Amino acid sequence: MAASLSRPCFISLHLPYRQGWAQHLANTFRFQPVAVRETPRVRQLALQRGSAVFLVNERRVPASAGTSSCDFLYDVDPQPALGTASNVCFEVDDVLGLCKQLQSQGCSLLVPPTELRDDGGAVTYGVVSSVVGNISHTLLDRSRYQGPFLPGFQPIQGAPSGTGDGIEITHFDHITYVCPRGGARTALDWYQRCFGFHRFLLNPQEKPAEGYVLGGHGVGMLLLALQSTQSTPAHSCKLVFAESLSQNGTNQVDTFLEQHGGAGIQHVGLCTTDIITTTRALQQQGVRFFTPPTTYYSQQDKVEEIRAAGQHPHMLAELGILLDTTVPGDKGQPGTDATESPSQEYLMQIFTHPIFSEETFFLELIDRRGALGFGEGNIRALWKAVQ
Repeated sequence: MAASLSRPCFISLHLPYRQGWAQHLANTFRFQPVAVRETPRVRQLALQRGSAVFLVNERRVPASAGTSSCDFLYDVDPQPALGTASNVCFEVDDVLGLCKQLQSQGCSLLVPPTELRDDGGAVTYGVVSSVVGNISHTLLDRSRYQGPFLPGFQPIQGAPSGTGDGIEITHFDHITYVCPRGGARTALDWYQRCFGFHRFLLNPQEKPAEGYVLGGHGVGMLLLALQSTQSTPAHSCKLVFAESLSQNGTNQVDTFLEQHGGAGIQHVGLCTTDIITTTRALQQQGVRFFTPPTTYYSQQDKVEEIRAAGQHPHMLAELGILLDTTVPGDKGQPGTDATESPSQEYLMQIFTHPIFSEETFFLELIDRRGALGFGEGNIRALWKAVQ
């Protein structure tokens, strides 16, 4: 029987020696430092915005000095040669039972069920290896814990609250993995079988056996998606698996695999309730966003689609925000005539430039106005634009 996972508790980022990103996440993206843990070799810093938490692991000594298992709590060491997002922590009810179940299914258990406690109570966690690249998953039960973050961490006093800074980020919306050829289907099957995720079709025309395919004529990408069983958006999780189908040349998926050194997490979607205000505020802080081609906003059908959704084409173009509409009754189908109904379900999204020096990990802001997909029409448009 597959597991039933709750919301992502945190996503871990690992950085090589002298490649600090925590300060950038705090100062530029305005995530608030909430807890810290330090050993002679590693500094772990938890930064939070809404319910979205990044656990940044910074090395304090060169890789040649080595690390031990006690240096990392609630995680394992992926021994990064470059910055990487390598762990997604899920809250679960029964860590011991789930770890036994996963082991019986052939999964590699990196950290056996372990209990930690402090004055705030106790937690139990284990870490299992994913079938995708360097990714691992921490399985955490903190139902008996009332402390500010997790045992072993010290709360950070006096950190700015972020209230009134115009940045409205509520939770992790989705996580996108990049897989090698043939790997997306393998990953999809593994997360369904082991973690109980359900298939999420990106388009009504998508055939489950084939997935959602972009491009053609030797250049393309396959997308497959899953959703956890939780009903509320803030407590659920969506996973997207991207695989290159290109036969001629390279694309952004191939570039990730080459520069990252294999499969891994390409980007994390952050849900916002006000993408226009949030984008403006982050730009003022120095966040660099991907600039779509100007032709995206000048196409007449896109102008009409944006206006029918109640938004202003010039404002979205100025900020670089993309909009994708779903007509009620035809959910998830991009490219539908947005003028057919005055009641539009749509989403808006914008992507940052890569966070690290390599063209690997980046962030996305996504503002859902009833739409459940990932902006498939925008994915197709951007795919063509960046090739």
